[in-house]
Amino acid sequence: MQKQQTVEAGVAMIKVLESWGVKHVYGYPGGSISSTLHALEVEQENITYVQVGALAAAGHAKATGEIGVAFGSAGPGAVNLLNGLYDAKEDNVPVLAIVGQVPRANINYDYFQ
Repeated sequence: MQKQQTVEAGVAMIKVLESWGVKHVYGYPGGSISSTLHALEVEQENITYVQVGALAAAGHAKATGEIGVAFGSAGPGAVNLLNGLYDAKEDNVPVLAIVGQVPRANINYDYFQ
């Protein structure tokens, strides 16, 4: 019997983006999105991480016709995505937003982010 291979969830998510043809991901680092940052490091040969906000993802979508991908951490990182997402909506271009989340047990308990 073959040993079953496991893949980290963040890496699996990035591999899905790669299968969609995504070559660039835009976003700001933060604690609640650290598994995504790790996955981007693991997959850096196949996908480029650019540390800027969702406006860049919207611009990418406008310039290339491809889906733009942006991410932010829970709380302030998610709010930072709003301008870029609204811009993409107004210009009718596809942008995927990935937002981190704090552990469920810590929601509404003054947990960081």
